[in-house]
Amino acid sequence: MKNNKRLIYGILTVVLIAIEVLIALFVHDSFVRPYVGDMLVVIAVYCFARIFIPDGVRLMPLYVFLFAALVEVLQFFHIVDVLGVGDSAFFRTLIGGTFDIKDIVCYGMGCIILGVREWICFKAARDT
Repeated sequence: MKNNKRLIYGILTVVLIAIEVLIALFVHDSFVRPYVGDMLVVIAVYCFARIFIPDGVRLMPLYVFLFAALVEVLQFFHIVDVLGVGDSAFFRTLIGGTFDIKDIVCYGMGCIILGVREWICFKAARDT
């Protein structure tokens, strides 16, 4: 059963990353790219973490949120420049270069969605 979950989370991770790349390359609007993309990125990080820890960490959405918020705060301190990789388009895209509180709000919304999913799955497993 755990291997099936790992496979599903792996597939979801790849699909979500592909969607993120498509959004970054082809969507240039003021809603989907900045807001939906930020919500999806925490869901992708969650799915990636679940490949390795498929069960047993009910607070995983909170941990993903804290990680994402930390990365955003590091952007405030220009971490890509501090690390000396600010000239790399790859690292500037991966880590980000501009702090925005709205990003943290979007991460929170994505993690709330994940938290509701965790609660529903926990409740369903308890009731069976």
